[in-house]
Amino acid sequence: MMSGEQRRLAAVMFTDLVGYTALTQRNEALAMQLLEEHRRLVRPFFPRHNGREVKTIGDAFLVEFASALEATRCAFDIQQSLNELNSGRREDRRVLLRVGIHLGDVIHDQNDVYGDAVNIASRIEPLASPGGICVSQQVYDQIKNKFEFPLTTLGEKTLKNVSQPVEVYRVVLPWEKKSESESSLEKTRIAVLPFTSMSPDPNDQYFADGITEEIISIVSGISGLSVISRTSVMSYKGTTKKLGEIGRELDVGSILEGSFRKAGNRVRITAQLIDVAGDRHLWAQNYDKTLDDIFAVQSEIAEKVAGELRVRLVESEKRTLEKKPTENIEAYTCFLRGRELLREETETSVRQALSLFEKAIELDPRFARAYVGVAESHQSLATTGLEPFDVSLSIVKASLERAINLDPDLSEAHASLSEMHYNEDDLLGAKAEARRALELNPSLPDSYWMLGELAADNGEPDEMVRRIETAYRLDPIRPRFIWLLGTAYLWTGREQEALELWKRTAELAPASIYRGMTEYYLAKGNLERAAEFHAKFEKLEPSPPRATSLGGIIAALGGDKERALLAVKKIEDARIGPIGFNYIGYIYHALGDLDSFFEYMNKAFEAHTIIPSTLMYSPLLAKGRADPRYPELVAKLRRQTA
Repeated sequence: MMSGEQRRLAAVMFTDLVGYTALTQRNEALAMQLLEEHRRLVRPFFPRHNGREVKTIGDAFLVEFASALEATRCAFDIQQSLNELNSGRREDRRVLLRVGIHLGDVIHDQNDVYGDAVNIASRIEPLASPGGICVSQQVYDQIKNKFEFPLTTLGEKTLKNVSQPVEVYRVVLPWEKKSESESSLEKTRIAVLPFTSMSPDPNDQYFADGITEEIISIVSGISGLSVISRTSVMSYKGTTKKLGEIGRELDVGSILEGSFRKAGNRVRITAQLIDVAGDRHLWAQNYDKTLDDIFAVQSEIAEKVAGELRVRLVESEKRTLEKKPTENIEAYTCFLRGRELLREETETSVRQALSLFEKAIELDPRFARAYVGVAESHQSLATTGLEPFDVSLSIVKASLERAINLDPDLSEAHASLSEMHYNEDDLLGAKAEARRALELNPSLPDSYWMLGELAADNGEPDEMVRRIETAYRLDPIRPRFIWLLGTAYLWTGREQEALELWKRTAELAPASIYRGMTEYYLAKGNLERAAEFHAKFEKLEPSPPRATSLGGIIAALGGDKERALLAVKKIEDARIGPIGFNYIGYIYHALGDLDSFFEYMNKAFEAHTIIPSTLMYSPLLAKGRADPRYPELVAKLRRQTA
């Protein structure tokens, strides 16, 4: 530590004047007037609660307190005073603050303070609603039995430049109760609906879908927004549902929709942002541009969304918005088409996507996202047994290394690298890369799922549930997360929540729910009801391995060994690769043949396809967990986490 520096524990408050940057662009004189009024109104509260104003940073205050309770009470008094002031003002004259508070070590140097505590407080502040207060877990622990007003968790948040996730809480302010009862939809929770293709060439539909995905990706990188995943919003393609109904189904307060028309090198994009609760337009714009301008249009749309929703962009986010993925429009077109094909998840479509990503790289060898496409294509082929794992792994590694060298802040590259590490049993690497991906883009559901799976592997089932809940909230119509969350509830003794979830989503993911209900009744020992739901599941998903394996388990538990072994043969004949070892092992477990069960679990482990959460928590494998060979297998699974 340098001479003159001192370190001590302190509560750090960071405040921000909502909408100030956008207002300066529209009316600079009014912005300066509100800035000065805000400073005059807020400053007197700091000394009343023994706070020390460290400095102002533009429209923000940095304040230090000796006590977390004093800091929170100061924030409350400020917001109460401003709420009373704003109640009699026009919307454009209101003084709205966001406040973030964290308790931690700070370093004093002359009259300034810095350190992780300052950084965390500044990252928590944008998570507060306009006029609201957010605090960290450390603050919550200090005030939970002393502060007069309730606090509710927003869950763990991965904050930029913060190595560990931080649990964040919101202070429930008494004057918010009325508005919450009128509408529980959060404006900063947004869905980007599929852009409608108006192009004369029907083959350009992939471009409209690609633009939708690109805008989702860009908007997701803004830390103050929670953005619904592409998988869920694409189910509304061509829908006739009203926006209010969609908003309620996705639990979002804002919707961005638009259209895309391409004719030669010219494009026309329309975009409009809608407030779901008020059923009103917040912003609308038409863009008549060339394809060369497509990146600037996408960035401007993201900036407008952030501005209208009063979310402040930090400098790193601004730089990301301004960054072009490639200068070559033909390469970009290949990339968009490849992304659409990759999502079809057939061998033919994945190989076609791979060819398009490789062509994009030929056209622009510095196109980082195309290298990620190559990596994801090979990972898909390897995990489905269509390519040797070791051969694919070397290509995946080289592609992702190249992508990250070209763009170290590319969230999708870190997410893909997390999956690669997980597949090669490097669990520490998988965790680090998943966290880095979420730091860069906090709206990636698959990275939350990855952290949930890693928590399960490490013997933390409650943490597994929290992570999968976050993934589901970001992608609430995706069948995979509906099934995973319900199953996680079942495995942790929360049966009622599982059944309520599946009842609520019955029309969204029937196959996943029939599968879940089959496992539920098998765990209950009700083979008759399990068979009923399995029959429904098999009609919707007749191919191996899942439906076949469940049928084999039902037969085995019912004493029909011959039929159970036929299910094993069917999975073997399907040639689905080493993922099938798991499903064959489950059937042998139901037959009571634990020697064969562990033989197949070890085969799955060696092939990097074992599913640890199922092995460790499914009630259908309880006998295996009582076997002396189980701890040895789990020890191998956890060897990379030490």
